[in-house]
Amino acid sequence: MVGIGPGSALDRTRRAEDAVRNSTVIAGYGRYLDLIGDLVSGQERIVTGMTKEVERCRAALNKAREGHVVALVSSGDAGIYGMAGLAIEIAAEEGIDVPIEIVPGITSASAAGARMGAPLMCDYAAISLSDLLVPWEVIRARLEAVASADLVAALYNPRSRKRTKQLEEAAAIFRKHRPGGTPVGIGTDIGTPEEKIVASDLDRFLDEEIGMRSIVIIGNRSSKFLQGWIVTPRGYKLSF
Repeated sequence: MVGIGPGSALDRTRRAEDAVRNSTVIAGYGRYLDLIGDLVSGQERIVTGMTKEVERCRAALNKAREGHVVALVSSGDAGIYGMAGLAIEIAAEEGIDVPIEIVPGITSASAAGARMGAPLMCDYAAISLSDLLVPWEVIRARLEAVASADLVAALYNPRSRKRTKQLEEAAAIFRKHRPGGTPVGIGTDIGTPEEKIVASDLDRFLDEEIGMRSIVIIGNRSSKFLQGWIVTPRGYKLSF
């Protein structure tokens, strides 16, 4: 299970690159395989679309059972909204006994945070707004808990063409607990030539272009704008 980072070759780890190069089969969503095209040299490819994660993992595990070295790739980190957990579940359920190594990668939250400044300097939570696998009632309860606890929030899968109300509801939840001027950063297509970073605030960020390839970071009550950056102070006592 290989985390290839948010997109750019500069944001891939050497361990991830070695794992892909040393594999005989590479499995993943088509867009992710395109992002590592420079590492692929004649390996067999298993390509499936969105919502075909179970089939992808099962095919990769069966190839490994046949004796192949398989790189099952995920964007960001394979263990954070990636394929690592699903592959382990399928292997356990179907009795597929193969060696498994999980290669971590730079997450979308950490990559976006670095472009925005230091919004994740203190405690934060990552929440996906996609209710494809998790009921919205559960997600809403988590948003309420995070907002009331004054945690910085990194919102994955914030909005799509068909799914717009979830982000609006999330914004309303955070507005109940934080000022409208709370810093909000939006990162889209991080690490690619199409990368776009927008700094906004809780009152206005819904007016920005936000899609499935975006991540939204909502600051806490201490977060602030400093020289164009978003920073969440950790509480160090400064003396100058």
